[in-house]
Amino acid sequence: MHERAALTRIATRNSEKTEAVNLQFGAATPESLSRVKPESWRTYVMLQTEMPQRIPIGGGYNRLSLFTESEIRDLQINVPDNRTFPVSEMFICKLYAARLIKHYGYPENRLALEYPISFDDSKLRADIVIFDKEEPDRPYIIVEVKKGNLTGGEKQLRFFCNATGAPIGVLTNGQQAFYYHRRDSDHFEYLIDIPSADQTLADIHSGHLPRFTLRDLGLKDKLTAGRKSLKDIILDMEDAGLTTAGVNILEEVFKLIFTKLYDEVKSRDDEAFVGSILHRQMKSTVREPGRAYVLCGSVDEVSEKTSAGIQGDGSRALEFRTIGHTDSELRAKVQGLFDEAKSRWPGIFPRISAFKLSDSHLAICVSCLQDIKLFNAHLDGVYEAFEYLVNREVQGRTGQYFTPRHVIDMCVKMLNPYPGESMIDTAAGSGRFLVHTLFSMKGKTASDVKVSVTDKEPACKVFGIDFSEKMVRIARILNLIAGYGEITVLPLNTLDYEHWNDVAARGRIWKAVYGPGFEALKTVGAGDRENRRFNFDILVANPPFGSSIQERRILRQYTLGTKANGELQTKVGRDILFLERNLDFLKPGGRMAVILPQAIFNSTSAEPIRDFIAARARILAVIGLDTNTFTPYIGTKMSVLCLQKWNNNPTEGPLCPKVDNYPIFFAASEKGGKDNAGDSVYLKSQYGSYTPDKHGHLIVEQDLHNHEGELPDGIAEAFIAWARRENLSFWSENVRR
Repeated sequence: MHERAALTRIATRNSEKTEAVNLQFGAATPESLSRVKPESWRTYVMLQTEMPQRIPIGGGYNRLSLFTESEIRDLQINVPDNRTFPVSEMFICKLYAARLIKHYGYPENRLALEYPISFDDSKLRADIVIFDKEEPDRPYIIVEVKKGNLTGGEKQLRFFCNATGAPIGVLTNGQQAFYYHRRDSDHFEYLIDIPSADQTLADIHSGHLPRFTLRDLGLKDKLTAGRKSLKDIILDMEDAGLTTAGVNILEEVFKLIFTKLYDEVKSRDDEAFVGSILHRQMKSTVREPGRAYVLCGSVDEVSEKTSAGIQGDGSRALEFRTIGHTDSELRAKVQGLFDEAKSRWPGIFPRISAFKLSDSHLAICVSCLQDIKLFNAHLDGVYEAFEYLVNREVQGRTGQYFTPRHVIDMCVKMLNPYPGESMIDTAAGSGRFLVHTLFSMKGKTASDVKVSVTDKEPACKVFGIDFSEKMVRIARILNLIAGYGEITVLPLNTLDYEHWNDVAARGRIWKAVYGPGFEALKTVGAGDRENRRFNFDILVANPPFGSSIQERRILRQYTLGTKANGELQTKVGRDILFLERNLDFLKPGGRMAVILPQAIFNSTSAEPIRDFIAARARILAVIGLDTNTFTPYIGTKMSVLCLQKWNNNPTEGPLCPKVDNYPIFFAASEKGGKDNAGDSVYLKSQYGSYTPDKHGHLIVEQDLHNHEGELPDGIAEAFIAWARRENLSFWSENVRR
């Protein structure tokens, strides 16, 4: 049956026969009222004369990537490849209605377009309604169609479902499709798909469908094929009632992600096979701001091709799923997984910890998270979610804030780490500097995070320290997601090194969890029992600022804590002491990049600090960051300082002979990658569409580095050229890569 003819008949039938539904808020079923005249409501009339033979090019950014070329061609819409065009809701509605007929098998007499719903004096319209098979006047599935951004669409869809009693809802914009099961007015559960005409909702929830394995998750992953970000899903959980659950949201979501990750890792034997199939079949994904990931190709096409390459049912079935469980049964199952995860990765949660969510809230959260794949996920989306979660609770108290990826990439690229070198971040936070340094050592990027056993070897020489044990736990989880669980991150006060041994000795649990890592850290030490001096090749850090140290016991440990006359300072900025401490971590000839307030570089009062630095290291570069770089967290102007510790002895480390006069690389960023509101600014094509990189992810418009050749050369590339001319040791021709 030709879809266009079918759609014409549906539209004609709607205009002749559709009845209005007058609803009271919260009504479970609609009541049919007077017939609506055809001319009294706008309809998507699918007539031959109204079908444009070509969609005009230019001006828009939407793509009909949800649909196959054949589906578009069947509707005689001519869409040039790789071009952008304005897409109206009418086009999307036509395409999705055709899919319901052809792919899902729904007969024409069960479909209505622009179905009127009256509420008080207002008349609302559901874009597509599928009626119940047994009760033809009762909406069974409601499809809400949006053009472009889906903002507000889910709220409207929920209203329609609650008002009509429809148990299933679909939200789509031609790029994405999300499926929901309405359990009650406040609980909408994600579905993998909607039932076809010969299936029931019970079939979707029961074992009538194949066992759900890691292979299936790879195909249905909402972070890629489903095109949602992890932050979006967490926001959905909050909208579904998590904010009123009376619990610490960060802690409970942290537990859920920890448990979900463990469930996937238990099926890791399937990972290589799934990855190889997906790599061959699935094109790149694009994450647009305020939108979800977009697959450059049809999900159905990918799924069909991939499924054809996957044989057998011997794979482990995933357990972190609501299907087939009551709320209480689900709680027991998820708690069991959580307990196993705590044994597998000790120290991230206490052994006696349990979920504090109620059974119903836990079921909602699991239903939101069950169709995302965390292990080896694209890290930018994961960091974005954790940044959102910890922003109010952790950041801002002691000058802590997340470092944007393009700043991290610039610092790491300039320092040129290579395999075999040791590295530390003394204010590790979420551990992003650690992971990106390892990517650089292995020639990888954060967009290519499949980590082999061989790739993990350098992780044993990469360390992180952070004062907040909560941030250490977050960093450990993020490292596990990246595949680098071997990175050592320790909860220590970087500045109070005299008490490290006491901390390590006084707690049995601390010693069991962190003791091996602490001993490994000591192997990079310079033989100092007080843990003051180390021999690291590289240090990269964004130390906390905005607060001061006044404790005399700590101040007397530092030269910068003492006045010229030998008396202790009353107080010293935390970031100032970090500067001195970081130099103690470096071996002779070691190098570092740190992010500091610009006042350190240009204020008269900071001159003694600059003299202190110059006496101990060569100042390689000072790079002024754009004012918006850290918006909205801070408004302070920040700069990156790159140093190499003086060294005249080649047996102690890379040569950096001490001289009195030498050139310094100065640069100022004019594109910080963010606007005044703190939202990322992404590169667009001449047609106004967002431009993905070769990995399929959006490109932040900045001038710090060239994003693997996708942008013009930036500050990092200019520094590298300068460093080679200066014959700096870590950019000389004899550096092994």
